[in-house]
Amino acid sequence: MQAGTGRTLANKWAKTAALKSHPGIAPHIPHTRLFTEANLRRMLAQYGSVVVKPQRGTGGLGVAKIARSGRGYTVTVGASKRTYRSFAGLLRALRRLRRGRRYLIQRCIPLATIGGRPIDYRVKIVKEGGAWKIRAIVGRLARKGLFVTNLCRGGTQLPASVGISRSLSADAVAYVHGDGRAGTAVSRHRPARLRLRTGPVGQNLDLRSEYAAALSGRRRLGNI
Repeated sequence: MQAGTGRTLANKWAKTAALKSHPGIAPHIPHTRLFTEANLRRMLAQYGSVVVKPQRGTGGLGVAKIARSGRGYTVTVGASKRTYRSFAGLLRALRRLRRGRRYLIQRCIPLATIGGRPIDYRVKIVKEGGAWKIRAIVGRLARKGLFVTNLCRGGTQLPASVGISRSLSADAVAYVHGDGRAGTAVSRHRPARLRLRTGPVGQNLDLRSEYAAALSGRRRLGNI
């Protein structure tokens, strides 16, 4: 967010709660919980793979993907993958990653890909004439070998139309173009809700580092 336009809303847990409070948006938010040993065990059993991330932070730093496998648990951080045979070993590794910071656990949503590289989308909304409007939607293509799409981690920015047409089937593209209501609902709902929780957010709210549309044949909003 540019200087003078407001302040950054850094707490991902607060943003998740704000979006889930809207009945039209909540179904599109992946299952998210505060990091605890019990929540991690439960969500891995339920979904098979999750993403853990700091409550506060940007740029994909400190984010890890965890998947159950026949040999135990595979943890991906950046381009590095390690396997832990026991849940206790997994917890020790995550304790080193977290370094005492508060973390979230989120269901891992499979992203559409281009050449094996995940892509997701960022929406920028601005306030014009007293109304919130979508200014831009851009795709972010992950650097080869990474699962995070952040530009500061080597991701590539693409026009949304290019990313969608290159990563989805014709039927899925038709679905996306015909079902953009969730994005519009976010633009209308989120600024007002967050003003109640955190005070005015200024004239611009940039969602690029906060919530993304993750397209994999059906639309989801994922906290990145």
